[in-house]
Amino acid sequence: MINHCRKILAALALPLLLITQLQAAQQRPNIVIILADDLGYNDVGFTGDTPIQTPNLDQLAADGVRFDNAYVTHPYCGPSRAALLTGRYQARFGMENNVTYAPYDRHMGLPLDQTMFPKRLQQAGYKTGMVGKWHLGGALHFQPQNRGFDYFYGFLGGGHNYHPDDVAVGHTDEYWMPMVRNGKPAEFDEYMTTALSKDAAQFIERNAEQPFMLYVSYNAPHTPLEAPAELIAKYQHLDNPNRAIYAAMIDSMDQGIGLLVDTLKQTNTFDNTLIFFLSDNGGVYPEYWQPNFDWSDNSPFRRGKVSLFEGGIHVPFIAHWPAKIGKGQAFTGLVSSLDIAATSLALAGADTSGLELDGKNLIPYLDGRKTGSPHHALFWRLEEADHIWAVRTENAKYMRQLFKGVDGPGFFDMAVDPAEQNNLYGQRPEQQAQLAELWNQWNSKNQQNVLEQAGPYKKSITEFYDQHYQQRVKQAQERQNYVVK
Repeated sequence: MINHCRKILAALALPLLLITQLQAAQQRPNIVIILADDLGYNDVGFTGDTPIQTPNLDQLAADGVRFDNAYVTHPYCGPSRAALLTGRYQARFGMENNVTYAPYDRHMGLPLDQTMFPKRLQQAGYKTGMVGKWHLGGALHFQPQNRGFDYFYGFLGGGHNYHPDDVAVGHTDEYWMPMVRNGKPAEFDEYMTTALSKDAAQFIERNAEQPFMLYVSYNAPHTPLEAPAELIAKYQHLDNPNRAIYAAMIDSMDQGIGLLVDTLKQTNTFDNTLIFFLSDNGGVYPEYWQPNFDWSDNSPFRRGKVSLFEGGIHVPFIAHWPAKIGKGQAFTGLVSSLDIAATSLALAGADTSGLELDGKNLIPYLDGRKTGSPHHALFWRLEEADHIWAVRTENAKYMRQLFKGVDGPGFFDMAVDPAEQNNLYGQRPEQQAQLAELWNQWNSKNQQNVLEQAGPYKKSITEFYDQHYQQRVKQAQERQNYVVK
């Protein structure tokens, strides 16, 4: 009798357990990460005064949180993305330059001993998807479907042409190659940004009944400067023709984000979806090696992409989650792209054992449980190791940049001079020493960069093939001259 009762209670408990698990899964938010490429700080409405129309992003910012001191970990594409998806400074695992698209090279990619946070979300029951630019390795084992994504549609290299007519099967330049869907060739038949937005919306529709994580990695407004003619015409009043195209590219991206928002609303997932938006680095700047790259606006900050001045690493960044985050917040603490992984994993209840995350869970700072800055200090190091570096606390920034006209160290009072106009190097030695010690402690846990930059790498590969060919020619000549006796 007792055993019979136990069986009845167990039978009753099982449905209750399943219901509890289902409710817990439903309470966990969906996570959508939207990443722009080379977006100028002042080129969206929620960060400043711009002629570029971004109503959908501006609404998300108004209804969510705008992070006023938000940073990425690197001033250009690949390393910045590596940090975002691992939640670790890329210097921790020696990946401080852009990965070359080299599907035949089993080493040219984000190291396999690093776990991307979508993998842990996958294991926690999330459906994970990625749409857009990858740039973290072209060999099969580096590709998204083998790094934690259930679904991938996009391109594997560092950039792509925007119009479908500019695709050539068999082309060796990654910008011209066909798109990829889950490891197989795919097509797009309209403007790239629109195609990516529609595909991302379809992922939401397919997975609305379960927790999902979607990484929308736009290539806009990265070069080549290409946009639909009707959108370019909308910005013809701008003096710079290149800026008119660039503005149209951002406009198209914002329209795509509007489609994603509408799809979330139509699938009743909007309120319980945490949306992050940011750029991978600052907009381009007319440095001496690219003097015509003058279409972005990073004001009020100095310089832009590839620089450790604020224009290269201080980015537009918002979070939006109606169910949990209050409207209209402006958060001034130090925030990093590293925090996206830590926040997502915490909300998903994912297993983080073995992960040495450098980011912070932002939600307690946004719902009032914690006050102050999530980070006491943030750090940067370029592939030249100790020659180009920066450290920033809430009140100060100490850095060294090697550029024509600015070669050398800089020290800035960020409380009164966030645009870095007044170099105080040497005037506050004690504070400089404190920041230097912080950077040295951080750097002691890093690894030296092991991958070669794209230019030298491609040169090395070309030389290798040339040498191999000449060896084959020599061997062929020796065989040709063989004489039978």
